[in-house]
Formats: sequence, C-alpha cells, structure tokens
Amino acid sequence: MDVQERFRELVAGPESAIPLDEAALLVAAADHPVDVAAELDALDALAHGLVGVATDPRSLAAALFGDGGFTGNAGDYGDPRNSYLDEVRRRRLGIPITLSVVMIEVGRRLGIPLVGIGMPGHFLVGAGTGTGAGAGGHDDAVYIDPFHGGECFDRAGARARFERLHPGAPFVDRYLEPVGTRAVLARMLANLVAAHLARDPLRAVAPLRLRLGLPDLPPADRRQTEAALVRLRARMN
Repeated sequence: MDVQERFRELVAGPESAIPLDEAALLVAAADHPVDVAAELDALDALAHGLVGVATDPRSLAAALFGDGGFTGNAGDYGDPRNSYLDEVRRRRLGIPITLSVVMIEVGRRLGIPLVGIGMPGHFLVGAGTGTGAGAGGHDDAVYIDPFHGGECFDRAGARARFERLHPGAPFVDRYLEPVGTRAVLARMLANLVAAHLARDPLRAVAPLRLRLGLPDLPPADRRQTEAALVRLRARMN
C-alpha cells in the first residue's frame, strides 16, 4: 500500500465519507510501520469492551479517561508519538486532538454521535452541538476535554476553559463549532510537523507531504507547507 496515495484517495472524497480512524492511522503509517487493519480491529475491540458501560457521551468519557486509562501527556506534550493514533492507543497517552479522535471513533462504534470541536489551542469533543454557522453550539451541548480526564462541561464551561488557557484573548462563538474530518486531519498534521521540527526535522517531510494532499488546505497554508518541504528536501540532498 502506498500510504501517501491512499491518504490522498481518502481525503479527496465527500467529507462525510472520510474514515477518520483509517486516515489518522495513515498519518502514523507514513512515519513507521503500522498494521492499519489490526489497529482498526483494536479500536473495534476497545469499543466492544465498553458495550453496556458507555451509553452516552459522559459515560464514554468516564470509561475512556477514567478506568480506561487514556490521559493527556502533560509531561512530554511535544513527543511526536502523541500525534500517532496507533501509539496513542497503545500507550494511552496523547494530546487533545488524538485523544479526541479515539473518543470520536469509539463513540461512533457504539452509536454515540460525537464531533470534533476545534477550539484554538485545545481541541475538544462535542455532543449535541449542532452545526449552524455562528451558533457556537446548542444550549444543551456537552463539551468534553479528553486531555484533562474527560471533564465534561456546558458551553459556558467551554468558554471558561478557553479563557483559562488563553488569558486576555477574546473568545468568539465559532470556536465551539464542530469541524470536519479534513480540518481534524490538517490540525493533526500541523501538530506533528511542529513536533518533528523541534526534535528531528527531516521526519517532518512525510506529514508535510500528507498535508499537501488535503484538497481544501487554505492557500496560505499550502504555500507555507510547500516552502517548508523544499527547505527540508534541500537538507536531505
């Protein structure tokens, strides 16, 4: 399997049809050997073990981030392994976005609909958030913070979390809107590129190439990604 080609094939289709779990595993497979089918089976098994235990967003958060042992890697946030879904599943350590992907994909298998919430600087999981532009979520929406023990809060609590993490920064409602699968992948790849550039820059080549495969990458991001790739390739020659 050509990982780059398969990733481009997946993200080129309708956004609602993109398998987030497989695409996220391909991000890992571009860096190191990953048995994608086995990892998908492992997610199936994780969900199967929670049948009857996790029946809604709150109980799923408690099961994964309580007894399940998944937690945020506050001790080494910049470790690239925090951005690889296979490593996050195995180590049960990650950053907000990859822990969110675990929860979203386990929830999907259990029939619990969840979405990614691309709050700047701290990704969340949302339930009952709606999709209206500018709505900022419904009044009864639940927001989950997988990085901090699966803590659940309402819209006011999500805003308070943002303000605590970004003192003095203005909050706008769109920070709590759901984001699509391609946006999740773009953010995962951006985090991974930053992690590699800080530790082993040449390993950033693979995620940079994957990022260029996203069809709706904003022009400014595309130019920046292309420039970074050119610089790294020059170092390799």
